Amino acid sequence: MTREQLLTGLLHVIVFMLGAGIGSFLNVVIYRLPLGISVNNPRRSFCPHCKKQIPFWRNIPIFSWLLLRGKCADCGAPIPFRYFFIELLTGVLFYLEFRVFGGQWEYLSAWGPMVLLCWIFTALLIAGTFIDFDHFILPHEITIGGWVVGLLGSFWVPEMVGETERGRGILISFISSCIALGLLWAVVELGKLAFGRLKEVFEKPQSWSISQPDEEKPPVFKCGETELPWADIFTRASDRLLIKAPQLQVNDRNFTDASVEIKMTSMKVKSGAGEETFELEKVTKLEGTALEIVIPREAMGFGDVLLLAMIGAFLGWKAVLFVIVGASVLGTLCAVLPRLIGKTEWGARIPFGPYLACSALIWLFYGTQILDWYLERMHLRA
Repeated sequence: MTREQLLTGLLHVIVFMLGAGIGSFLNVVIYRLPLGISVNNPRRSFCPHCKKQIPFWRNIPIFSWLLLRGKCADCGAPIPFRYFFIELLTGVLFYLEFRVFGGQWEYLSAWGPMVLLCWIFTALLIAGTFIDFDHFILPHEITIGGWVVGLLGSFWVPEMVGETERGRGILISFISSCIALGLLWAVVELGKLAFGRLKEVFEKPQSWSISQPDEEKPPVFKCGETELPWADIFTRASDRLLIKAPQLQVNDRNFTDASVEIKMTSMKVKSGAGEETFELEKVTKLEGTALEIVIPREAMGFGDVLLLAMIGAFLGWKAVLFVIVGASVLGTLCAVLPRLIGKTEWGARIPFGPYLACSALIWLFYGTQILDWYLERMHLRA
């Protein structure tokens, strides 16, 4: 083996382990960011069970999980396989991007910026994907922060959006993100009109209540075995939660055969005694029985809209169109198949962000080839 071959092989190992190390940091981001915990304080990772900080020799990406057999060395609590998987996934994707978009070491100045932007983009997608899986949210630090990085990156490396001039690069990046916002926001609004309400009718009255167990957190709506956080019901001022209540108690008052209309901050009750309006801040007890409920719901969260805008800023308008179609196909397949075989309930929530992210990565690696193949099939290109 020559010296050049040895150095090239070492470079490949370094790139993979760099990706795995970034994956280890992404595990921290995925766990801490939704909980409002600083990703820098404490600086070292800690076990979620015993809270002991993990020394660096037990925090080697990929290898530590294997050597510890997926358990904490202090308390023996299991370390989810996902920690290992994210480190491995990030390492593999970083390495593939290095191979596809990189080149020989001596030409680093030519391909280095492109690969660096691909790495940043990939890290944002991975963090957003697994946060969305866990919490059904996409934090602004990832979507809006990533959008800013995408705009600046398109000026630095206009080839990311298919341009050669920096001025045109950032312009196309901005226009692409606006197209993404407009298209997906239209989907959200149309979906709201078509599927914006979930109606449940019960043969027998079901008990329900709205309470706030933790004063620092929003209220929780419970009906039978269903429990929904306030933010899952009310995402805009026009949303209404409707309940036909044979029995209703508001503070120390009782109503019968009431129609209840609950908004984000107020409530209207219609009964034989007339119509009354209550401010929810002044309601300390709210419960009753229900024969029918109508729950507002979103076809898609606004975090998904911002994520697509970020993707457009990094990859351009062609990627936006591809990702919308690709994510819809992936989402349909991955959502319908488990329901058909009875593995998931039809009413279960589905995060859409992971499908957007997966489609964006498909475009990153194979978008041009897929587009050329499609245009040739449609006889739109000679």
